[in-house]
Amino acid sequence: MKSDSNRLWLIQLFVTLFSLIGALLLGAVLLWIMGVNPFDAYRVLLTGPFRSSFGFTEALTRAVPLILVGLGIVISFRSGILNIGGEGQLLMGAVSGAAVALALAELPGPILIPVVLITSFLAGGMWGAIAGWLRARFSVSEILSTIMLNYISIQLYLFLIRGPLIDPQQVLFGTGVPQTARVPDAAFLTTLMQGTRLHSGLIIGIVLAVIVFIFLWKTTVGFKMRAVGAGPPSARYSGINVEFFMVLAMFLAGGFAGLAGSVEVIGVHRRAIEGLAAGYGFTGIVVALFGRLHPLGVVPAGILFGALIVGGDMMQRAVQMPAALVTAIQGLVILFVVSSNVLLYKPELIMKFLSRFKRVPAPGSEEG
Repeated sequence: MKSDSNRLWLIQLFVTLFSLIGALLLGAVLLWIMGVNPFDAYRVLLTGPFRSSFGFTEALTRAVPLILVGLGIVISFRSGILNIGGEGQLLMGAVSGAAVALALAELPGPILIPVVLITSFLAGGMWGAIAGWLRARFSVSEILSTIMLNYISIQLYLFLIRGPLIDPQQVLFGTGVPQTARVPDAAFLTTLMQGTRLHSGLIIGIVLAVIVFIFLWKTTVGFKMRAVGAGPPSARYSGINVEFFMVLAMFLAGGFAGLAGSVEVIGVHRRAIEGLAAGYGFTGIVVALFGRLHPLGVVPAGILFGALIVGGDMMQRAVQMPAALVTAIQGLVILFVVSSNVLLYKPELIMKFLSRFKRVPAPGSEEG
């Protein structure tokens, strides 16, 4: 039994790695068609972020929001509800955190930073809970509702940073750049390495990954949430309030996405700006899947995809390739990783495929 479990674990590892390799091979074909040397391009993509301290720290910086969003996705997916609204929840957390930081600028850092982070968590959580409530109360597909809420949140975010929360300096000089004023220095997260953008949000993400693991696997509430995800009818029959835990799962998932938004504001950009989400809400889903929907697996997966994002930027500059081609290759990685989960969550398909390669007894031979 233990050997079967170990073999299945190895199969899952190989499927994950082969999905990544398959995406890169197909991407190499696209590069070749566009007249770009795939070996030169991938050399920069895979090694560029690790050749300098700047590249490596930038990869870790990009990994922070991916880890935070990914942790929320783990909670919702493990609870049987699909959160596709991380992008919008991230923006709600970002603009709420920026607004609170500006409104309470007189507070000292040890008080202001927790207030900003908690506010952003609540803002993102409430935005996510809307979809959870619609699913629990009216059986509205959370996929549709979260996607629609993404559009609403994007427009609301742009309205706020172009209107009520716009930087007064932009109004004064007539430039009209859509962004808030710079948050006070007391709200800044600690820089971990001078001369880089790497901040203490990375430590927050790692600590929260451990907390989410303990929450899901070592607490009664976490067990009930996973029970709901494993089978709502069975969970309901055992007395679990399925609807409540659906809403809770979406609240927590949205909260982690909102936290990622505020961390980007007070850790990287120092203000809420247009384009702040940068696709983190969607890439975070892939990070969670690549981490096998395990909180501790999300951390290395987030770092890997952070390195791929930075490597993609370096690759575009190094080989003079169109930005759209970089996006296409990143999209292939996402497509292959997501598709591989069909095999990983239906191991019987893998075992059925492998059974075809078992040795067939020769004619006339007898099994002892």
